[in-house]
Amino acid sequence: MSKRDFYEVLGVEKGADDAALKSAYRKLAMTHHPDRNPGDDAAEAKFKEISEAYDTLKDGQKRAAYDRFGHAAFENGGGRGPAGFGPEFSSSMSDIFDDIFGDFMGGGGRRGGGGAAKLRGNDLRYNLEISLEESFEGRTVEIDVPTLVGCTTCDGSGAKPGTGTHACRQCNGHGKVRAAQGFFTIERTCPVCQGRGQMMDQPCTDCGGQGRRQENRTLSVDIPKGIEDGTRIRLANEGEAGLRGGPPGDLYIFISLRPHGLFQRDGADLFARVPIAMTTAALGGEFEVPTLDGARAKVKVAAGTQPGQRVRLKGKGMPVLRSKDVGDLYVQLDIETPQALSRKQRELLEEFAKLETEETNPTSGGFFDKLKKMFEA
Repeated sequence: MSKRDFYEVLGVEKGADDAALKSAYRKLAMTHHPDRNPGDDAAEAKFKEISEAYDTLKDGQKRAAYDRFGHAAFENGGGRGPAGFGPEFSSSMSDIFDDIFGDFMGGGGRRGGGGAAKLRGNDLRYNLEISLEESFEGRTVEIDVPTLVGCTTCDGSGAKPGTGTHACRQCNGHGKVRAAQGFFTIERTCPVCQGRGQMMDQPCTDCGGQGRRQENRTLSVDIPKGIEDGTRIRLANEGEAGLRGGPPGDLYIFISLRPHGLFQRDGADLFARVPIAMTTAALGGEFEVPTLDGARAKVKVAAGTQPGQRVRLKGKGMPVLRSKDVGDLYVQLDIETPQALSRKQRELLEEFAKLETEETNPTSGGFFDKLKKMFEA
């Protein structure tokens, strides 16, 4: 299958300037990035396609070759876009990803001068399940998070205390090396020092030169009132420590609510289904239901209540997150038909049935009248 024109892939004209190319790539990359489309193979393929197109057109030499020869300029060893590069060429896209996706999960990326690269630590995810009552009241919880923390022996440098560093002999301290690739000279991260430009004389014996080690951390997390299922809480700089003194990542706490025995939640409103006796529905009455604040609320049942009718209790629902507003509680009335009747109860109901009229049962009476007329027609 032949490749699409790179300008067509990015949706720009052939004479588009660098700013237009970058803007088009940014918009498409944010839409099709795999982190935003987990498990979507089509989105991943699209992302690779637009990345290859941008990697070619943003480079003046590559673009000139592409404009003249098309895709043939990169065939037979003439250089390829990022989809064809091996792992050693991954740094060719680092500036693009740092610029566009640096803040996608809390910022970070490769930083430093003179080719030195301090790698930001990974972001972490923690799944926290809480009860509906805890969401109603808000609380502070402690969680244990297994993570990588900075090594205290070497202060995160990775070097054995008392030892120094020397310039990498592969790249002469630049952190990058160059190699001829067809039409172009490709600059890539030094595979020996991994872009730092410096090598340790002796690695730290406690962390093996990584500048970090495994540890369980106990953190306090404030759960605000009204927090909803699926909410994400970000704790900045509480993720993994960076490699060899790099900045730490972030910790993301994903909240889920345990099912409740009585209430179902929809936003700030609560819903409860309560069975009532047939006589209460017919004659009217009242009963009490518990509320999440530990109190009890009175529910009045109007005479002639029908199955499924709801009673609204204003202000008895959930607090709205970071607001003084409060939702409502809706009580749905499910009318229970009597069972296991005694002889006396059955006699009374049979006597009542003889006295029923369309006025006492307007819905069913009207329905059967219509049904009768349909069969007579």
